[in-house]
Amino acid sequence: MSADRRLALIMNPSAAGGRAVRLLPDVENELDSLGLGHRIVETRDIGHASELAREASDAGEVVVAMGGDGLVGTLAGAIGREGTLGVIPAGRGNDFARELSIPNDARAACGVLASGRVRELDLGEANGKPFACIASVGFDSEANRLANEARLIKGNLVYLYAALRALAAWRPVRFTVTLDGAEHSFEGYTVVAANSRFYGGGMRVAPDAKLTDGLLDVVFVGENSKLRFLANLPKVFSGKHVEQDGIETHRGREVEIRADRPFDVYADGDVLTELPATARVIPGAMRVIAPR
Repeated sequence: MSADRRLALIMNPSAAGGRAVRLLPDVENELDSLGLGHRIVETRDIGHASELAREASDAGEVVVAMGGDGLVGTLAGAIGREGTLGVIPAGRGNDFARELSIPNDARAACGVLASGRVRELDLGEANGKPFACIASVGFDSEANRLANEARLIKGNLVYLYAALRALAAWRPVRFTVTLDGAEHSFEGYTVVAANSRFYGGGMRVAPDAKLTDGLLDVVFVGENSKLRFLANLPKVFSGKHVEQDGIETHRGREVEIRADRPFDVYADGDVLTELPATARVIPGAMRVIAPR
């Protein structure tokens, strides 16, 4: 990347327990050493982040998401194909960076901003709201809510804690899913609409998803005993869970999800919308600096 281009680092100071704030001195020192001009922009909320990103992009700056996956999707949706997005992982899961092999180490991630290439990648959207990695609903809604409410458990362990708590109180849901016009109905745990492979800090929930194929990988997690569900949880990290009974994988451009009781739809760790929801993929809608 040309050294004369400036970066606008957009960060939420309270995200991930203030991780971005703690990383900031090292990041600024590294960017200075690389000769990358930059400014720091603190955001109050998602709407504010979108506004800041559009202003920076219109001014010719590279917009850098210094936060978690939710911030990545928000900024990508705000700047569209006209802007360029960089990523310094500073969230809990950092699954978008994992997908692109952007280092989790902040200094090394700065190096990608200096030497990386711009890739055109697909962007997900649910009820008109953008997401970078994965939108899911059902059991995942409860687990995400509990993870976000947890204060004492740090790092990726929070996702395991939340899954166990959610499972204890879980009762099955009847989902109706329309995928590119074909209707499916099943009782079970979760529906996943995946733009990329990972969620929850490295869980390979959609092992064949690609950020460049113009499609969503849709995973149905059907009814099974809680004991069997618990036994299969570790397999999500390798992607082997999709080989188990009760799990179906599909692929399409647009998926409409309904359920027999209300749920929030979570994407990239945050509440995105609620049911009923229509998720789709927008091919090549984000331009992201990735490792060569």
